[in-house]
Amino acid sequence: MNTYAVLLRGINVGGKNKVSMAALRKCLEEMGFSDVSTYIASGNVLLKSDKKPDFIKDKIEKVLPKAFKLDSALIKVLVLSRRQLKAMVDKKPKGFGEQPKKYHSDAIFLMDIAVTPAMAVFSPKEGVDSVWPGTGVIYSQRLSSLRTKSRLSKIVGTLPYKSMTIRNWNTTTKLLELLSK
Repeated sequence: MNTYAVLLRGINVGGKNKVSMAALRKCLEEMGFSDVSTYIASGNVLLKSDKKPDFIKDKIEKVLPKAFKLDSALIKVLVLSRRQLKAMVDKKPKGFGEQPKKYHSDAIFLMDIAVTPAMAVFSPKEGVDSVWPGTGVIYSQRLSSLRTKSRLSKIVGTLPYKSMTIRNWNTTTKLLELLSK
């Protein structure tokens, strides 16, 4: 039995696709997953399964729009093993996420998209934004005092954005911590 972090794209964002975490846990348990837990109400799930990540992803993507009132075009699922998430955290750029009072730091997880086309939609503003490619992730950091000048929000209307889900660095490292228990 493997433990996975499951990131749901499009759940409880901007007042759309509202899903209670209790109902989500129940739904996933009924699908046969065990030790299901959630972390904050933004689509972060930990679960155990003897199935492969692609099977888990496909199964959850098919069931969620039927189980909840959702815009299925927005919903995507990423299933990460502890090893995969640990590699993303360990391979962060030097200093990334280490000055939370100075910078807002995010992990932008890639879902069915390669890093090169994903990076193409970013146009960081000099002195405000920085982005770095990783394996399955893009690291994004913006100067907190100038975050309203950040260009990160400009990716939202792009086609590649539909294959990304964003977690702040604190959430990302907390998920790894929870996976390690």
